[in-house]
Amino acid sequence: MKKEMEVILDSTHDAMIAVDKSGIITLFNKAAQRLTKINYEDAIEKHVEGVILNTRLPYILKTGKSELNRKQPLGEINIITNRMPVKNENGEVIGAVAVFRDITEVLELGSQVTSLKEMTSMFKGIFDSTHDAISVVDQDGYGVLVNRAYTKVTGLTSADVMGKHCTVDIAEGESIHLKVLETGKSIMGERMLVGPNRREVVVDAAPIIINSQLKGSVAVIHDFTEIKRLTNELDQAKSIIRKLEAKYTFEDIIGEHTRIADAINKARIAAATPATVILRGESGTGKELFAHAIHNASDRKYSQFVKVNCASINENLLESELFGYEEGAFTGAAKGGRIGLFERGNGGTIFLDEIGEISMGTQVKILRVLQEKEIIRVGGNKSIAIDVRILAATNKNLEKAVAKGQFREDLYYRLNVIPVVIPPLRERKSDISKLVKNFMRKFNQEYGRLAKDISPEALEILELYDWPGNIRELENVIGRAMISMVSNESEIKSYHLPQLIEEAVHSKVALLKEQPSEISKMGKLSDRMDAFERNYLLRILEINEGNRKKTAGDLGISLRSLYYKLEKYGLHQMQEIAK
Repeated sequence: MKKEMEVILDSTHDAMIAVDKSGIITLFNKAAQRLTKINYEDAIEKHVEGVILNTRLPYILKTGKSELNRKQPLGEINIITNRMPVKNENGEVIGAVAVFRDITEVLELGSQVTSLKEMTSMFKGIFDSTHDAISVVDQDGYGVLVNRAYTKVTGLTSADVMGKHCTVDIAEGESIHLKVLETGKSIMGERMLVGPNRREVVVDAAPIIINSQLKGSVAVIHDFTEIKRLTNELDQAKSIIRKLEAKYTFEDIIGEHTRIADAINKARIAAATPATVILRGESGTGKELFAHAIHNASDRKYSQFVKVNCASINENLLESELFGYEEGAFTGAAKGGRIGLFERGNGGTIFLDEIGEISMGTQVKILRVLQEKEIIRVGGNKSIAIDVRILAATNKNLEKAVAKGQFREDLYYRLNVIPVVIPPLRERKSDISKLVKNFMRKFNQEYGRLAKDISPEALEILELYDWPGNIRELENVIGRAMISMVSNESEIKSYHLPQLIEEAVHSKVALLKEQPSEISKMGKLSDRMDAFERNYLLRILEINEGNRKKTAGDLGISLRSLYYKLEKYGLHQMQEIAK
């Protein structure tokens, strides 16, 4: 038993010295040897006063009183010690014991404890201050820790989930904690509904690995409702910023058809140069959109973007609006004169829309800007140097206007440095589906609708129509269609659309009525049109060896519309065989 006790006492970190009632050392453990630097053999069975200088154990033997947590020097170190008498059953002092340790070790241990407390406090502060909800479970899937944001997002308190299975907070979906515990791998972007209010969230989770063993799972829960709100606010902020300058970028131009892709590519190249660009295209094709995008992709994007619709300003006022005027230049001129739009756009870009409508006199002055980089205000005689890039647009045939003497040939060549031709919508009907989806998103926000799709029948009508008003007309039609939808409808149907195709068909019927004798021979117009369309589809499919994607591209319609037509004319089985 004595041997076992010695092993125990030698294994403790605290130094121990015991003496009998005569002051003879009876215990001197390894920690005491280490701190006093005295060997066991030089201390055991020796009087304590001869071994330890300034020892207080004889005093403890004499008084029978304890001394606790006393500091004192011991050689090169300071120790903190407890000294206590050892008494028999009669209360007589039969010995004394001192238990001590290096005070430096005590201070270090205290510092470690303090640091641990500080780290714990810091961790708790971070844990509770993050806006993302955090949930931690053990290896069995039972909740061990959640933060304050968790309660805010899910509506559940720590008492509702601590010690409960990790499925307790799920309203709809599978537990991502269980997936992590089953696989030992992280899972990202899982969407589900949580809590009594069925809050929509996005969850990321990762395993907790300690010493190569799976000990649990930690999940970060992002409030998707809040994400959507912040996204909407960001979009609104972007919209406000865009209104201050050019609104649109090339990312806002919708279309993958070869012709529009070529126009976008040419405009991107033009944006990187200081050259004058003229945008050609029918009304409603998106010339202004291209002008905004070119400015925002140029090195002038942080400068002014000035838009001028030359056709909307009275010819007598256009010159003074563009070039400004001096005081007294004409009756009603403002005191001190006024700067024009060219000066206001100095350092930036000026977009001259409908430039084909300006008078010959104004054309001369614009030519001067392009050639000399200077203007003269109306009523003035002083040249003012300006640095402005000109983007022009027109739906007019400038070549014919030049031939008729309505547009200056020298100005035409100055403007036509980089021409960008924007195709009409009827020449890129395969983009209609994408454009419709874009307008649906826009009008969902504006009108509070929940439109998610368009029926094949409605899309076919849009793709059959020739769109004389181009994209602007398509936008108007989709807006009108969504206004006519009731609140619980999510798909645009053919009956929501204005009767565009019927009007086109009626005009064809009117032409046939001029030859009434032929109508009975030819049958109904709709039947003739269907027969023609079926045969045409069949022919193109055969040419393309059943390749549906290529067939849709050749027809200028979406793949979805092609599937609808194949089903309508009973060609879908043939298509599958050909494939």
